[in-house]
Amino acid sequence: MNEVLRHAVDGIWLVPLWPLLAALLIGLRMLLGRTHGDAAEPATARLVSAAALAALLGLLLVDLAVLRYGWPGHRAVWDWFGSDAWQGRLSFLLDALSLPVATTFALIGWLVARFSASYLHREPGFHRFFLVLALFLGGIQWVVLGGNALVVFVGWELCGVASFLLIAHAWQRPTASGNALFAFIANRAGDAGLLFSLGLCALWVGSFEWPQLFASHLPLVDLRVLLLGFVVAGLVKSAQLPFSPWIGRALEGPTPSSAIFYGAVLIHAGVYLMLRLQPLLGQLPDVAAGLVLIGSLTAGYAGLCGLVQSDVKSALIFGTLFQVALMFVAIGLGWTTLATVHLCLHAGWRTWQFLLAPSWLTLTRARPAPPPSWLASRQWLYTAALQRFWLDRLGDILIGQPTRAIAGDLRALEEGFIDPAIGQPGRGAAVDEQRPLVRADGLPGRLLARLSGFLQRIENRLLLHGRGGSGERMLREAGHWLRTLEALLEEPRYLMMAVMATFVVIL
Repeated sequence: MNEVLRHAVDGIWLVPLWPLLAALLIGLRMLLGRTHGDAAEPATARLVSAAALAALLGLLLVDLAVLRYGWPGHRAVWDWFGSDAWQGRLSFLLDALSLPVATTFALIGWLVARFSASYLHREPGFHRFFLVLALFLGGIQWVVLGGNALVVFVGWELCGVASFLLIAHAWQRPTASGNALFAFIANRAGDAGLLFSLGLCALWVGSFEWPQLFASHLPLVDLRVLLLGFVVAGLVKSAQLPFSPWIGRALEGPTPSSAIFYGAVLIHAGVYLMLRLQPLLGQLPDVAAGLVLIGSLTAGYAGLCGLVQSDVKSALIFGTLFQVALMFVAIGLGWTTLATVHLCLHAGWRTWQFLLAPSWLTLTRARPAPPPSWLASRQWLYTAALQRFWLDRLGDILIGQPTRAIAGDLRALEEGFIDPAIGQPGRGAAVDEQRPLVRADGLPGRLLARLSGFLQRIENRLLLHGRGGSGERMLREAGHWLRTLEALLEEPRYLMMAVMATFVVIL
């Protein structure tokens, strides 16, 4: 047992790998056509459940090793890429922050995978859901266990793509695809901030590793600029003001995805990033004060909006947003242990609530509670809360409408210029009246048709001109010369000359 615990830390890289392998196997099964019918569902569900359980058991072994041998700390696995100035490594940071959070998320992932097997039975896109869920389970472990900002970015993007795909799970409905696009675009601001800080880490620090970043002695101005990108990424991912509108639209996905993404796990990714950066926040009191201010404003916004919601999932998401905002306040005040415990407890509690949401009305058999009298008596405040302070409308104006306008312009360009230029299948016209079956559309198609006509004329001239044509005459002459050369080579004197020449070359 001691040997197993001693080597458990060395296999930490398997924790995020197991769900990604499950996603790969499900993708192969879908490509091979082995996901049709009810009989194919249990195998897909078991793959993801087994991968989630393997990740959980691996983390539990590491936790036991910690109890016996202490915190492993920073572990580099292998060099990914780099230059003389910096290196991109696959590394893990196993400390009192990452391991409890990673274990909590792994447990939630396993429970949600088990729950989803029955909840999504016979649903369209069953296998697609589990494939994306496995991608997310792997990505969130990269975020939590990553020993450097580059590994965190890889997991961050995996989670973002999985989030987009599950919001648009019912892609046939315009509302689902529209909300997924809105959430995807809004989260790109956070990705831009993360990339900005990654570039500064490479330029100023010469490393992406968290220990080197925390030990760097950058001027406070440079440190503030570097930290700004990380802070923006955390605020966007955790839906803090002014980036809150996207979280309400994200509930369009199935209930299990709402639970694991926005109720329990993904919405805490920004909180976790701020907890990881606490050594830098401690050097910048003004940035920490900004987190307290933003968290307080978000808590007020979420609390007021949550009081006027009439459906269960919307009330839960604003309750989640309220609790996450309190975590940002605690981080800004330096209460990191409280924020970490709050994160783990809230994630577990909110998972149970979201998974129970479809049965809530049956369990309660009661109407939603009315808003409190102090809010109902202030009509302007009640209306503002009911309209979510018009942030959804503002987000649509600033994000949705420009994106749709750009998409419309690109579609007009494609239909008006690109399609006619390169051609479209099935819309070609005959290029020659003598050959009506040769049809082409667009410049490449017409060039190929002209080339085929030229080659056809060469073929007709050389080969299909009839018996005695120029092609046949040329072939007959070539055959006559080849027979003459063969006869000469069969003469003994020429054969001996060839042998002697061979020996001369060898010697």
